[in-house]
Amino acid sequence: MTELAGAQAPSALPPPPRMRIVADGAPATRAAGRDGAAAQADREIVFDLRDVTVRYGAKPAIAHITLPIQRNVVTAIIGPSGCGKSTFLRCLNRMNDSIPGFSISGQVLYHGHDLYAAGVDRVEVRRRIGMVFQKPNPFAKSIYDNVAWAARNLGLKEALDDRVERALRGAALWDEVKDRLKASALGLSGGQQQRLCIARAIAIEPDALLLDEPASALDPIATAAIEELMHTLKRRYTIVIVTHNMQQAARVADRTAFFSLDPTSAEPVGALVEYDDTQTIFTNPADSRTRDYVSGRFG
Repeated sequence: MTELAGAQAPSALPPPPRMRIVADGAPATRAAGRDGAAAQADREIVFDLRDVTVRYGAKPAIAHITLPIQRNVVTAIIGPSGCGKSTFLRCLNRMNDSIPGFSISGQVLYHGHDLYAAGVDRVEVRRRIGMVFQKPNPFAKSIYDNVAWAARNLGLKEALDDRVERALRGAALWDEVKDRLKASALGLSGGQQQRLCIARAIAIEPDALLLDEPASALDPIATAAIEELMHTLKRRYTIVIVTHNMQQAARVADRTAFFSLDPTSAEPVGALVEYDDTQTIFTNPADSRTRDYVSGRFG
């Protein structure tokens, strides 16, 4: 086995534990937009998907996805319902593994290492690649215990108070809850609960954050707070967000991938249509299907 040291954590935080995974393929280090001149072209690639197809039983959900995702960039996944956006997102930290009939072909490389190779520790994968879901899901515990829960389970108990405070500050929630850390998290507003879930995810110092429509159940004020938080968090984390809200993608994402159903397939299957800088996707897309979607002609 090869030890993967992952990304450097901010200097204020201790370095993350190293993840033991089986190396399979050389790390990729460059990515470019359609014309090879995108501003982020020299950023390191964190995720590199190569010809990925996912099936549930015999039915394909997404097919032949090839897509690099760069460090410290917000990447938005957009597209109509049923085109496999969430399936794609869950591939990045192996959340699909527990779904009956799930199978995957191709490679999902994380810092150049295949996440689906034999011997990979799925718990460590999810510790390094955190996820926040569409509906806030705080535990029926105190605010403090929600944030500390994963750290305790992973044995990261040293200086736990400091860890909880850092996570709550990182999620822009500390000032709102610092005087009631022992109160139930269920008493928080919807927007606060979602930021608490983000704090819970970053408390264990991940390398990347996956956000599955994190603001779809929130009011406009709470949505704005989550979007502002993403701009701050991308300085420290690589962020991938699935969203049905095209205005949100335009506001928060540096790069955008448009998924749709493959019209050449005999059965519905999600396919990557176009991937580029967000401004290009929304103002000068290369594919007419992208243009039709972002202009509201379908979807």
